[in-house]
Amino acid sequence: MRKLFAALAVVVLALATASTANAAPRQDYRHYVALGDSYTAGPLIPAQRLDPLGCARSTANYPSILAAALHVGSFTDISCSGAGTSNMTQTQSVPLGVNPPQFSALRLDTDLVTLGIGGNDSSVFGTIVGTCPALRGQDPSGNPCQRHFTTDGVDSIKAALATTQQSVETVLAGIHARSPQAKVLAIGYPRIAPASGYCPDVLPLADGDYTWLTSVEEALNAAIENAVEADGHASYVDTFTPSAGHDACAPGGSAWINGKDTKLLAAAAYHPLPAGMAGLAGIVYRQLEN
Repeated sequence: MRKLFAALAVVVLALATASTANAAPRQDYRHYVALGDSYTAGPLIPAQRLDPLGCARSTANYPSILAAALHVGSFTDISCSGAGTSNMTQTQSVPLGVNPPQFSALRLDTDLVTLGIGGNDSSVFGTIVGTCPALRGQDPSGNPCQRHFTTDGVDSIKAALATTQQSVETVLAGIHARSPQAKVLAIGYPRIAPASGYCPDVLPLADGDYTWLTSVEEALNAAIENAVEADGHASYVDTFTPSAGHDACAPGGSAWINGKDTKLLAAAAYHPLPAGMAGLAGIVYRQLEN
């Protein structure tokens, strides 16, 4: 496991330094805190931490790889699968334990914070994953899931994102209040569905719902980016654009996102694979470098 982790960190450094002569970002960070949901935590990616086990938090998720690549002085990962913006200030009950409010990890001397949150607010991801695959059989070449969530021309999934944006703004303000000297990065979500083509054995949506899923992701990322712009003191990290070609359908082992089948010791269904975590870490590293 240590060899795998070291290899991932080397990959991050190689990706990050491919277009620059600098070996590392110029700033040395004393205390890095990672906040977020399962796309940060990394469920089923070895090795899983036990504090608590129910958070499904990996020691090889993108924050851990990033912390190693940055050689931070101190690193606290309090991300937890299933977390929403409310769990920044409230405890989160998980199987076999409780995760404390994620803001409890923030300190006055915290100087780097990554935040990956929003996909669980209004159960956006959970609702799509729990509903869309079952609707494919009704109209395999159409868009039954999009129609299911659209009433009188209003897409209920996207409509809920206005609240998500407001919640992320509140979270960012809370981070600044607790760690006023911290560089704060809000991390967007990587691409799940391909820009073209289909892979129903991996991503079991109706053909027309691939485009709709992409539009939902784009709207979610826009809500996060808009929250950052309104905040004025944080930075947004676009992982959607640079993850093109690494979606769940990507061939030849180039996928960053797992499909419908849970892979023990690799990734939960519809979640980042180890390669995805390394890729996300590289994206964040490059932004810090710039």
